[in-house]
Amino acid sequence: MTASSSRRDPFNIAGITTIKATEITAPPGWALLERSLLSSMEEAVPRMISKYAERAGAMYFADDLDDLYERVCDWGLVYAIGGADVILDLALQEWNAATRFSDLSIVSRVHPRFHQQAYNEYYNLEVPGGAEWHHQGEGNQAFYNFGLADPTISENVRRAQRFAGMMIGEDPEADNWNPKHKMFRSPMQTSQGPYHNSSIEFAHRYLDTGNRSPLPDYSGRASLHPIVKNLEMDWDKNPRRVKEILKLFDKIILNGDVANSLSSTALVTNAYLYTGDEKYKHWVLEYVEAWMERSRLNGGIMPDNVGPSGVIGEQRDGQWWGGLYGWNSPWAGDLMFHALTIASECALLLTGDTSYLDLIRSQVEMLMNHSTTREDGQLLVPSQYGPEGWQEFRAGRLREPEHLYHASMSSTDYQLLTVLREGERERDWNAVVPSATKGDNNAEARFQYYDGKNPDWPEKILRAEHQVISMMTEAMNRDERDPETIIADNELPPQPVVSKGLTQVTMGAPQNVYHGGLNRATVRYFDQDRARAGLPLDVAALVDSLTPKGAGVQLINLSRRETRHLIVQAGAFGEHQFTEVSFDQEDQPELGRSPYKWMYEPYEKVPKRVKLDSKYLAVELPPNTSIRLNLGMRRYVNTPSYAFPWHGGKIPVPFQ
Repeated sequence: MTASSSRRDPFNIAGITTIKATEITAPPGWALLERSLLSSMEEAVPRMISKYAERAGAMYFADDLDDLYERVCDWGLVYAIGGADVILDLALQEWNAATRFSDLSIVSRVHPRFHQQAYNEYYNLEVPGGAEWHHQGEGNQAFYNFGLADPTISENVRRAQRFAGMMIGEDPEADNWNPKHKMFRSPMQTSQGPYHNSSIEFAHRYLDTGNRSPLPDYSGRASLHPIVKNLEMDWDKNPRRVKEILKLFDKIILNGDVANSLSSTALVTNAYLYTGDEKYKHWVLEYVEAWMERSRLNGGIMPDNVGPSGVIGEQRDGQWWGGLYGWNSPWAGDLMFHALTIASECALLLTGDTSYLDLIRSQVEMLMNHSTTREDGQLLVPSQYGPEGWQEFRAGRLREPEHLYHASMSSTDYQLLTVLREGERERDWNAVVPSATKGDNNAEARFQYYDGKNPDWPEKILRAEHQVISMMTEAMNRDERDPETIIADNELPPQPVVSKGLTQVTMGAPQNVYHGGLNRATVRYFDQDRARAGLPLDVAALVDSLTPKGAGVQLINLSRRETRHLIVQAGAFGEHQFTEVSFDQEDQPELGRSPYKWMYEPYEKVPKRVKLDSKYLAVELPPNTSIRLNLGMRRYVNTPSYAFPWHGGKIPVPFQ
C-alpha cells in the first residue's frame, strides 16, 4: 500500500500521513524480549504494591521524601513507552500518598523519619538535605514522567506551575530567587524559602569527608576551605567551636548559589511543557546564561560557588571551588556535571540553539585537556580539584559526552567519544551488565551499537533488564514477612520497574539524567486505538540507526489476529520535524490462497519514499507484519510540549 492521507484518523489530526506495513516476518529476538519485559513489569507492579504498601498507597518504608518518590521514579516513563494502565495508576497513587503523608505532621512510634517533609506539596525546611538539587532532582523524576504519560491531569498541571513559581520568584512564601544577580539565595531552595541556618547534625554531615583521620577539609559534600583549612574531626564536641563553625557554614555554604542548582531548569521547563508560558522559558535561559557568563569570567572553568552578590568565591577569598557538591567533592562528577547537562538540554529544547550545549561541552573538553595517559595507554581524566590542583584521575566517563552527542549529533562531539574509546584499557565497551542503579551504566555499549560495532546490543540490554526484574520479583517471592515486620525492618522494597533499556531501544536516546533530567527521545509513540501514550498492544519498536538528519525505526506487530495503529512523534516533546520517510512495500497476492507458495517464492520489495513536513507519522500494522522506517528529520525546530498528537497543540486540562 502506498502512503496516503490518514485513512484511519479518529482524532482528526490534520494533514497526518499514514503508511501501512506489508512485510510478514517472524518477530526478531529483541521484539519478543521487549514485549516480555513490559509484561513482566505489568505483573510485578501490583504484587509489589500489595506487599509493601497499605491500600491507600503509603509505603511500608520511611525515609526522606525524595526517597519515597524514587520508589516510582520510572513508572510513568514505562507507561509512556507502552506499559499497562496499572503501572501509571499505581505510580500516581504512590506519589500522591507520599505527598499527602509528608505534607502533614505525623508522629510515629516506629519511625522518627515519618515526619512533615513538605509544605504546599513540595520540599520544606524540615529536611534541608532533601532540598538541594541532588535530592530534589532524584525525587522529581517521577513527577516529570507523569507529564509524558498523561499531561491532562489537572492536579499535576497546577502543581507544575506552583513548584516552578517557588523557583522563579512568584511565591512570596518561597523567596528563593535573587532577580538582581540571577541566582538562588541558597543552594537549598524549599517551598518555605532558602535554607540559611544550619544545625550541628546537618553541618557535620555535609562537612564530613568520611575519613577517620584529620585531613584538610575539602573533600566532603561541602567545604569551608580556604577559610578553615584543617577542620578537626571532633569540632562538634566543643561548644565554642560549634558556634564558630555553624556561623561560618551559614555564611560560606548557605548564603549564595552553586552550579548544582542548574538542575532546577528541568522543574521550570516542566511547567513550560504543560503551559507554553514564555515566562518559564525566559527564566531558564536567564539562569543558564548567568552561569555560562560565570564560567567565562573564571577562565573557562565553571565555578562551583558564588556569594550573595553573585561574585565568584565571594565568601571564600575569591576561591572558585569548594561549594556544595562542587569540584572538591567526590560527587562533582555525578551531581554538578549532571546539573550542567540538564541545563544544557533544557535550554536547547526551549530554543533550538545548540550554542547552549557549550555549558557542558566546555567542561568536558576542559577536563580532557588536563587528562593524562597511564603506561598501559589508559586515558585518565581528573574528577576533582583541591589545593594541589586537579586530582582523582580515572577512566573517562561517557554519561555527559553521550548526552552531548545525542543532543548535537555533531562530528566534534562524536570525536570526543572516539578519543575516550581509543584511550580505554579497562572496560569492554561492548559489554552489558544488569544494573538497577541510578546511572546509565551501559552507555558505552549503546554508543558502540550506533557506531556499528555492537550489533546484538538491543538483545543484550533487554536481557540485562530481564535479569534485574527476575532478581526483584524473586526477592518478593521469597519475602515471607508480614507488614509489621516490613515496617520495623524499614528496608528498601524491591523495585520491579526498569526503564533504561526500554528508553534506549525504543526511543533511540540515552536514559534521562537521573538527578532531575527530562526525557530524551529521538522518537516516541502513541496508541491510536486506545487514545493514550505508548506503543500499542503487541507492538515492539527499535531505533536502529541515528544520524544528524534522521533515524531508522523498526516496528513489529506480534499479534496473530489484531491490526494495530500507532503514531510516531519526532522527539520526546514534538521538538523535531519529519521531512520524509522511506520504506519497503511488498505485494503478496497468493498468500490468502496458498501460504506454501508464499513461503517458498520470493516477493519483490518495492522501495517507497514519501515527503513529510510534520512532527507526526501514522503507521498501520496488520497482524504478523513489520516495517522499517528511514525517517528524515530536522532537529529542534518545533516548540516543545507535552501535548499529544490529537490535542491540537493545546493540552485539554479539565480543571484549570
